[in-house]
Amino acid sequence: MAKILAPRLLRRGVEIFAVFSLLGFGGILFYGNNFQFFLDAMLTLHWGWLVLGILVASMDWVGGGIRLHILLRHVFPSSTLKACVLSAGLNAWGTMITPSQAGGGPAGIFSLKRSGVPIPEGTISTFMSWVATVLFFAVAGPLTIWLGAGRSLEEHGVLGDLSLNDLYRLSLGAFVTVGLVILVVLLFPGLVQRAARGVIRLLERRGYKRLVGRIEEVNAGIDRMHAAMVAYFRGRGWIALAGAVVFTGVAYSNKLVAGYIALRVVGVEAQFVDVLLLQTLIVFLLYFAPTPGGSGLAEVLSVAVMSIYVPRELTPSYILVWRVLVSYLTVGFGSFVFWRWLKMAEAAAKEATVTEGAETS
Repeated sequence: MAKILAPRLLRRGVEIFAVFSLLGFGGILFYGNNFQFFLDAMLTLHWGWLVLGILVASMDWVGGGIRLHILLRHVFPSSTLKACVLSAGLNAWGTMITPSQAGGGPAGIFSLKRSGVPIPEGTISTFMSWVATVLFFAVAGPLTIWLGAGRSLEEHGVLGDLSLNDLYRLSLGAFVTVGLVILVVLLFPGLVQRAARGVIRLLERRGYKRLVGRIEEVNAGIDRMHAAMVAYFRGRGWIALAGAVVFTGVAYSNKLVAGYIALRVVGVEAQFVDVLLLQTLIVFLLYFAPTPGGSGLAEVLSVAVMSIYVPRELTPSYILVWRVLVSYLTVGFGSFVFWRWLKMAEAAAKEATVTEGAETS
């Protein structure tokens, strides 16, 4: 975790995020092919909707913090909501400046530890927040299809005969699969152990001793994780997990609703439910994006998906507003908080060094 949270690496992540975002937006601006129209559109934004979008953008922190607090207090009752809000915000920040969201968990755990939460409890509760996210989309996605939402998307093609609704179902399948795998691992660790032993025996026969060691480490990690999470599958633990799944909708409300709000900011009206499904599709497709925060890919993907509602000349304005609400505010505020903490830590270390030197002399 220390390597992931190295200040130099995080600073590089912010720089890469900025560069890819600029390149992506530059390409979108070129695609719009009307710079003057872009400037005019930015001067005629619907500011009421923009203020609402900024408020909703805080759900990365507030909604995520409430969800984490529900989980953490089950294993660490003295946790505070403030600590959880900061942890959730730093988690969101970490996911946006590291490839494939790798830095989110360590950043959130670091924040909890700084607030006095032991690392084991912080790690488990942070991991269960991710489990709640996968379970939420694995349940909510099929529910939207069962209720018939998004049928109007079937008329919009993407790749030949493949409609947006087809793409939605395909991407949803990945979340359902991951959710089922997680449940099997958590509820039936014995199956995983037997499978791991079978793989180990096969590798041993073929002489892959280094891989054997790694699989044994993973197997031991699964055992420890299962033992620590037993509390979430007993008594009130089920209530905590269910509450976390419900509040995942609040924590992700920014990413899910920002597209609709961005449309209204630039003066485009659309069907709320269909836009919500499109934003869910974008969340699915970008969840494991290799670039920090999906930068570059997010802009291009959003243009492709939202082109059914956004005129070409309004595309740059829409993308800029959308990215501000979804990413830029969290990246900016999260960077301010994290580097402020680093400066405070450096100042405390210098003061301790001076005090130690004075006592020695």
